[in-house]
Amino acid sequence: MDALKVKKALQYRKLIDVLLDPKLYADIVLKGGYFINVITREIYEADVAIKGEHILMVGNVKDLIGPKTNVEEIRGKFVSPGFIDSHMHFESAMLTCTEFSKLSIPTGTTTLIGDPHEIGNVLGVAGMKEMIEEAKTLPNRILFTIPCAVPDAPGLETSGYNVTAKDMKDLLTDPCVQGIGEIQSFSNIKPVYEHAPELIDDLVAAVTYASAIGKTVEGNAPGLFGRELAAHIISGGTHVSCHETTTKEETVEKLRYGVSVFMREGSSQRNMAECIRAITEDGLDSRRAIVVSDDMVPADLLKYGHMNDIIRRTIAEGMDPVEAIQMATINPATHFGFKDVGVLAPGKRADIAVISDLRNMTIDQVYLGGKKAAEKGELTIEIPSYIYPESVKKSVKRKPVTKDELLVKASGSRVKVRAIEAIPFQNLTGGREFTLNVKDGVVQPCLKQDVLPLFVIERHGRTGKIGKTFLQGFDMKSGAIAESVAHDTHNIIVTGTNYEDMVTAVNRVIAMDGGIAMIKDGKVVGDLPLRIGGLMTDELTGKEMSEKVDELSRLAKEVLGCGMEVPFMHLSFWSLVTSPKWKITDKGLIDVDKFEVIPTIV
Repeated sequence: MDALKVKKALQYRKLIDVLLDPKLYADIVLKGGYFINVITREIYEADVAIKGEHILMVGNVKDLIGPKTNVEEIRGKFVSPGFIDSHMHFESAMLTCTEFSKLSIPTGTTTLIGDPHEIGNVLGVAGMKEMIEEAKTLPNRILFTIPCAVPDAPGLETSGYNVTAKDMKDLLTDPCVQGIGEIQSFSNIKPVYEHAPELIDDLVAAVTYASAIGKTVEGNAPGLFGRELAAHIISGGTHVSCHETTTKEETVEKLRYGVSVFMREGSSQRNMAECIRAITEDGLDSRRAIVVSDDMVPADLLKYGHMNDIIRRTIAEGMDPVEAIQMATINPATHFGFKDVGVLAPGKRADIAVISDLRNMTIDQVYLGGKKAAEKGELTIEIPSYIYPESVKKSVKRKPVTKDELLVKASGSRVKVRAIEAIPFQNLTGGREFTLNVKDGVVQPCLKQDVLPLFVIERHGRTGKIGKTFLQGFDMKSGAIAESVAHDTHNIIVTGTNYEDMVTAVNRVIAMDGGIAMIKDGKVVGDLPLRIGGLMTDELTGKEMSEKVDELSRLAKEVLGCGMEVPFMHLSFWSLVTSPKWKITDKGLIDVDKFEVIPTIV
C-alpha cells in the first residue's frame, strides 16, 4: 500500500472516530444554509460538518459542534460542491496554472482538467512535464489529459516536437495525468482513414494502453454522425467526450450513443445554447451533459467569472438551477470516475462553493479541502507566483522574415483566390473565392470585400516554410496583427491590410521570443511578450494580463479598426486543421475535409 493510500485510510479512521466519539467534534460547520444535493437533484435546509479535508456529514450536526468548532452562519445561502471545468487550456488564457487559479478559485471552481497539447506542440513531453510540475504546487486540484498525437495532422502542419503512443507510458503514469486528451488526429474520419491510416494504428495503441492502466480518453468529433461517429467512439475506447459539438442534432445523437457532450461556452466559442436544446426541447436525460470553458481570456474570468458564469448562462437557457449545477459537478465527476469530488457527502473532499444568489450564481465563499480559500470574490489564502525555467522560453527558432518572403505573387491584372471565411465565436470556418487586383506581380488586399492576406510562418526551426492564403470576415481597416499562438502547432500567424506592416508584426513576434504584436504604419501599436513556449507568461499576474489584453483589444478596435470581438483568439484558430472547412498552416491552405493542401490561386 503506497503512502497516499495509507494517509487516506488514517484520515477515514479519524472521521469515524469524530462521528462516534462524543468527545470529538467537527472543525467547521456551515450552518443554516440550503443544501444543493446533486445526487438527488434536491435543495433542502441542512448543515454541513467538516473535519480536516473531508465532509463528516450533512444534516443535523449539532452534536458535532464543540467549543473549538468554527461555526459559519450561512443562513439564506446555498451550499454546492465546488465546480469542475472538465476541458480547458491554460495556454489560451496566456497564464500559468498559478495565475489562472488565482482568478478561478474565487468563482467557485475547485477542479480543473487541463489539456496541455498547446505547450506539447511547441515543447513536446518536456514542456508538458513543466506544466504538470507547476500544477502540483497549487491548492486546487488540477489534472491533465495529455495528447497522444502531436502534430494532429502530420504532413499538413509542423510542430516543434512529435508526440506518439511511444511517449504515453512516460506521461500517463504521473498521478496528475487523468488520461488522454482530445483525440483530434481522428476527427476527420474519412480523410485520415484514406490518407493516413497509420494515425489510427498509433491512436488505438495509445488508447488501449491508457485504458489498461485505468486512464480516461477524451474524444473530438465535430460534425460527426452515423458510421463516422461510431468509428470515432470506438477509436477512443468507447467511453469518450466531445467538446466540439455545435448543433442540437449532433448533441442528440452523441447523447444517445453515451458520449459525454462537453457543452462549450468560452470566450470565443460558445455552443452551449444550441446544444442544451436537446435537453430543454427534446427532453433528453442530462446525465451526460457537461459544461466546459475550453478557452477563456483573463478579462472574462475577472468580469464574469468561470464555471459559475457558464452555469448562470445555462440557467438562462431554461435549465433548472440544480440540473445546471450537476453539469459542472456530479456529471463530470461521473465521466472521469472521480470518487471524492463532485458531490458533498460523508468522506468526500470538502471542496465547496457557497452561493448567495442561485440564479445569478454569485459566489460568497469557497473551500478547498476544508480550508476557506476565498470570500466575496477575493482569495483568503496565499498562492505564491511560479516562475518557469529558461529552457521553455527560447522556442522561436527562425530568423526575421523579409517582405519578399511574405508576398502573394501572381501574373496579370486580376486573379481569383481562395479565402478562409471567418465565423464569429466558432473555430469552424467557411471557404470562399474572390477576385483581387494584382499590382506589380503582387496580389493586393481588398478592404472593400474585407479580404486580407493570411500567413503562417514555421517558427520551430524544422522546415522554415510559409503558408499563404487570404481571409474574409476579420473586419480590419488598417495595420497588421501577428502572434505565436496558432492552434495547434503554434507557428506564427499573421494577417493585415498591407504586406509591410505584416512583415514588421512577424518580426516583432520573433524579437520577443513569442507573443502578440500589432503594427500600423510600421510602428508598434501594442504588443505582449509570451515567452513560455510563445504561449504564456509568468511576468504578469492574472489581473495585469487582463488589463493588457483589454488594452490590446481596445487598440485593435480603435487604431486598427478591427470589428471582430476577441480578435487574437479568433486569429489563433484559423490554423486549426482538425476543424472544418479551410484552414492555414505553414504548408499552405488546407482543405480539412479532403486532408490536403490546395492552391490559394484558383
